Amino acid sequence: MAPVQRAYRQSTRFLGALLCVLGIAMIVSTIARGGGPLALGVIVGVLFALLGAGRVFLAGGVRPPHRRT
Repeated sequence: MAPVQRAYRQSTRFLGALLCVLGIAMIVSTIARGGGPLALGVIVGVLFALLGAGRVFLAGGVRPPHRRT
């Protein structure tokens, strides 16, 4: 894999993880301030966390199974 592609994939994983952490922080902050399960901060936080986790998952790519010879 070329260095540019590797850097792109690593930065995508990093930003996805950052989005996920930001979403979790939004959920915790909203609940700590008395928000319920349908508060805007919880809903947006869940969406951020899912978006970040999806980016990390998709950035991993599909690898063919390793065959032993």
